[in-house]
Amino acid sequence: MALSLNVKLGPLELATPLLTASGCAGYGKELDAYQDLACFGAIIGKSISKMPRMGNPYPRTAEVTAGLLNAIGLQNEGFDSFVKSTLPKMRGFGTKAIVNVVGHDFDEYVWLCEHFDAEEGIAALELNLSCPNVKDGMKFATDAGECERLVAACRKATRLPLIAKLSPNVTSIAEIARAAERGGADILSAVNTFVGMSVDWQRREPRLANVTGGMSGPAIKPLALRCVHEVARAVKLPVMAIGGIASADDVLEFMVVGASACQIGTFLFVEPDAATRMLAELKKKLIDAGIKNPAELVGTLKLPA
Repeated sequence: MALSLNVKLGPLELATPLLTASGCAGYGKELDAYQDLACFGAIIGKSISKMPRMGNPYPRTAEVTAGLLNAIGLQNEGFDSFVKSTLPKMRGFGTKAIVNVVGHDFDEYVWLCEHFDAEEGIAALELNLSCPNVKDGMKFATDAGECERLVAACRKATRLPLIAKLSPNVTSIAEIARAAERGGADILSAVNTFVGMSVDWQRREPRLANVTGGMSGPAIKPLALRCVHEVARAVKLPVMAIGGIASADDVLEFMVVGASACQIGTFLFVEPDAATRMLAELKKKLIDAGIKNPAELVGTLKLPA
């Protein structure tokens, strides 16, 4: 039997286990000039809210050792413009389109799920429960009861596969994962960025106008790996990993601890065509290991007795 990279995450089937992480590749066109986007199982777009959002004041990004801090603040064009101008382009890249939704409050999340349910060509909705860069942006990611309540309402509002994106900035990510599962999520993605900050000591000023921001990039991989491991052990849902992924080995490590697919984010700023290389590396490593499908690796970590 030949190697197959197809992966199944509950009701969502993907041709490859690689996806873009929301916020790092726009809505696909930013990467289209660098590679065939069919190397991704799906494009996950930047968060969309009901109304346009301007985001946070500048400066909104700062490089740190082995990573990036951002406090973009969910800038986006809003639902109407997205559906009219951007979604049709996302559907034309030869891969599936997943819409990441974010609400200012409970009702906005539900409204978005209801209205996206009526649109064609959307493979799934990812609920951004966990943006650390906006006021009150962590409520649904840190309170298990609020998380369950929101996911349950969104589940009733759409027939589309529902992905809950979890925050690492919690006491127990497993507890929040179980809440999202109880609420009816089909898939979990873990993790969003870690809250951090950077300062210019000579000016005595923060490097972000927002003071703090979300840290991503290679430096967070060991932390994200631990989170994915805890989430996968806590629930029966499939998990998509996010956090510092830059190579096929990174993908395979996340699979061993329990992820069925991986989202590539910050590294795309360094190597916009990284997915093409990673997919080729992934195929070779799986073939060399005698593995016919990535699913064979998922959750196979050997823990000490």
